[in-house]
Amino acid sequence: MSSKMVILTKTKTFFKTLNPNKFRTISTFKFLSQEPQPAEPSPISYSTPLPPNPSSGSPLYQENWRNAIPNNPSLAKPLIPLGFTNQPHTKRIQDLSQTLDITALMNVFADWMTSQRWADMKLLFEFWVRGLDSNGKPNKPDVNVYNHYLRANFMSGASAGELLDLVALMEDYEMTPNTASFNLVLKAMYQGRETKAGEKLLERMLQTGKESMPDDESYDLVIGMLFLVNEIDAALKYLDLTLKSGYMVSMRVFTECVRSCVNAGRLDTLTSIVERCKKMDQNKALCPSWNMCNYIADVALQADNSKLAFYALEFLARWIARGETSNPPVLLSADEGLVVSALGTAGRAYDPTLLDASWSILKRSLRQKRAPNPESYLGKIYAYASLGNLQRSFSTLNELESAYRNSTNEGDENLFSPFTSLYPLVVACSKNGFETLDSVYFQLENLSRGDPPYKSVAALNCIILGCANIWDLDRAYQTFEAISGTFGLTPNIHSYNALMCAFGKLKKTKEASNVFDHLVGLGVKPNATSYSLLVDAHLINRDQKAALSVIDEMVYVGFQPSKEILKKVRRRCIREMDYESDDHVETLAKNFKIRMGTENRRDMLFNLNYNTDYS
Repeated sequence: MSSKMVILTKTKTFFKTLNPNKFRTISTFKFLSQEPQPAEPSPISYSTPLPPNPSSGSPLYQENWRNAIPNNPSLAKPLIPLGFTNQPHTKRIQDLSQTLDITALMNVFADWMTSQRWADMKLLFEFWVRGLDSNGKPNKPDVNVYNHYLRANFMSGASAGELLDLVALMEDYEMTPNTASFNLVLKAMYQGRETKAGEKLLERMLQTGKESMPDDESYDLVIGMLFLVNEIDAALKYLDLTLKSGYMVSMRVFTECVRSCVNAGRLDTLTSIVERCKKMDQNKALCPSWNMCNYIADVALQADNSKLAFYALEFLARWIARGETSNPPVLLSADEGLVVSALGTAGRAYDPTLLDASWSILKRSLRQKRAPNPESYLGKIYAYASLGNLQRSFSTLNELESAYRNSTNEGDENLFSPFTSLYPLVVACSKNGFETLDSVYFQLENLSRGDPPYKSVAALNCIILGCANIWDLDRAYQTFEAISGTFGLTPNIHSYNALMCAFGKLKKTKEASNVFDHLVGLGVKPNATSYSLLVDAHLINRDQKAALSVIDEMVYVGFQPSKEILKKVRRRCIREMDYESDDHVETLAKNFKIRMGTENRRDMLFNLNYNTDYS
């Protein structure tokens, strides 16, 4: 049988559609013939589109519209693996790309971003830019579409270098990268900790123009990256630019800045940054975590940085207020020891703002459930005394007496002693001599006639000791007599001790001994300070044996001499060449296990030979 007959017997009837450009076959057999058939001449098509206009500037123009292999070397390497286009999923995306304009493409990208179909976004874009629009021209993306493509590459794990190459290709599409384009590259650099490249890219953004000027996200990425690698100077440089530009500082960067500056000891720099943030509406709400606020306060108080300590307490106050208004309420409280340290810093730095803030946060933390500890009151007295505000100091003393006047704790015995707890108030009273002492005394006298009257033995004891400090025995004695005469109060052991101190400083040892015997006769129990003052009175008169007898009596009644007392007595024994008494001092030191040490430097000064002969 001839070949023509074989072909005719194995083929079925063909039906042609009315459209001459389309040709479909309908076969009644299940399988088509696999034998070679002569090719029929294709019909002439008059609807074939013209090639794109060369003047359009499309980077895909060099890609022959009839040839699948591009002539452009930059596009010669396929972005998808060979054989991947044969998959059904890829074919669907390719078909979809031929039906989308730029607006529809953006809508598809927005939908796929929510489901994180990053690989599909990349594939759709790469097919779309190789297709033609309704006018027969190559699809041309804008910056927003291309940024979606960059984001898809970034989320797919592209490196910063690969993203930079993609950004460089934007010039082929006659597009200029904007801030969002570079921010995606900076995100990749942040993940790879490429600090040098990040700085260079940020500097390039600052020089390129308005479209790509860095925003708050740009600065945030670079600053955070620099803080992570501990390049504090560079990070602070860009943080300064952020604040000058009026951008918002993220909480992450602010926390890293606080941690880095505190660890590096750059407290003044941190104080300046916090102060500048407080003045900006967009940054004044920045607040570190609760633990970080306490850490800042600790470091600032150790360095006596009153401004930074104030800001740390202000942050704590924000947390306390935020906890009280939350649902359910979270009752936060500042540590009272921290507040006491803040009061001490306020006194040393002469900072009334820190003083008020410290006391305010303490009262808010206690919530009127109990009174502050005595140490808090004493810290406040010290701070006001350092500031020279004696009126507020004595007012705080009144609060202390009201809260702990009837305290039975053994540790509160010297709570109102002018020699220990209230000594800062004594120093403040005697700072300007009798002028200040008289002013305070007359104020106390006026307050004693008020309604309600304020009468305080502790306050008068401060005046007595203040008079002793300026060697004014007359005023000290008159104030002592005024305790019972004018104010109607009873002198306590601290009153007698202050009077003994006044007599002892003027070498009136006999009178000081008479005061001691008088208080013992009245049934007032002397304390360790009473014996120490009597020892000092004897040592001023160079009577070391009498001083040792007082120490023996002190030990007999149950008190232990301090190291300072024994060193004073030993020094006097050596200078008076009383070696027998010196041995007695050494015996006392051994009995109480006190290490006396040496006084070589003092001995060198004592043994200097002064000579008026000059060489």
